Amino acid sequence: MAKEKACKICNTIYDEGNKCPKCDAKEFTDGFKGKIYVTNPEKSEIAEKLNIKGKGLFAIKTR
Repeated sequence: MAKEKACKICNTIYDEGNKCPKCDAKEFTDGFKGKIYVTNPEKSEIAEKLNIKGKGLFAIKTR
């Protein structure tokens, strides 16, 4: 299994490829802290605070 990476632009966590599957950015890091899985971004207070607009797995903080 490939090592997980986090997009520096939208904080999406992914493990395949060298560009983000959500925003197509090529800026990523393997150094991130914390994970959050958002299932309902419209009702999530945490997603609102982290400025997350979609569903999926996200890093809480990227380096």
